Amino acid sequence: MHLTLGAVLIASVAAWSTDVHNQIGFMAEQFIEPYTTSVLEHILEPQYNGSIGRAAAWADGYAHTDEGRFSYQWHWIDTHDHPPERCSLHYDTDCAKGGCVVSAIENQTSILKGCIANVKTGQLTGGANLTCSYALKWVSHFLGDIAQPLHASGRAAGGNFYKVTFANVSTELHAVWDHYIPYFAAGTTTHFSNQTIAPFFEYLVSRIRKDLFWEAPYMWLACSDPSKAVECATRWATESNRWTCDYVYSRANQASDLATDGYAVGGVPIVELQISKAALRLATWLNKLVGEEQTKADQMELR
Repeated sequence: MHLTLGAVLIASVAAWSTDVHNQIGFMAEQFIEPYTTSVLEHILEPQYNGSIGRAAAWADGYAHTDEGRFSYQWHWIDTHDHPPERCSLHYDTDCAKGGCVVSAIENQTSILKGCIANVKTGQLTGGANLTCSYALKWVSHFLGDIAQPLHASGRAAGGNFYKVTFANVSTELHAVWDHYIPYFAAGTTTHFSNQTIAPFFEYLVSRIRKDLFWEAPYMWLACSDPSKAVECATRWATESNRWTCDYVYSRANQASDLATDGYAVGGVPIVELQISKAALRLATWLNKLVGEEQTKADQMELR
């Protein structure tokens, strides 16, 4: 069931809404191996109770602090193309000097790998190393960001300067994809939980398990090797960028209301697909970093 005109929750954020990021993390937890969870809980600070879902939104708030301002541009990659006429992404030229979502995934994955090794040797417990906790929180967040089409597009600053109307509200295209369409898809006017998985996202998990997307979920994992982080992240970003030509800009009409002219309805399957990709890829990424095959002795040491 979709929302009626004017019933869409209004928010102002710079990426998937914070609660959508939480939900991507909670979805990923449904596919994370128990041993992976037992390792990761030693990396996260205690207040997250071992849950990447509860930690997945941290990066947005941190980027807006004086301390974390350096990480602000890590949330996207600004392409030098012009959708819908031309879409292309080139890591070497599009990733800014201070970093981008692709380089951030590579760097933080590398740090996280070392942190996981320290947990396995008993050198890290209880989330005592903030560098490690931050790395896990960034990886959990950026694998969500890279799936949002306008985080892989430079036009109008990722759509932030592309003015549109949604449900009689003057907004920008970036916000439409961050939160208006996800809330529209879920038929809700309230925030999703930041403590546990919400019904709409449980539904997406079920669809992943039952292979009910027009793309088979195994195809999303064609590149999922953490040792090839730049290659894989560039591939994911390129997929997202392609949507800016295939739908995001090609169907956006600045003279109409995107909530009622068919744009939101057409955007729902894309949002569902991209969120589901992000969750499954995140789980797979973390499982591979930790290593799914562990001895019983290893598991006992972490209890």
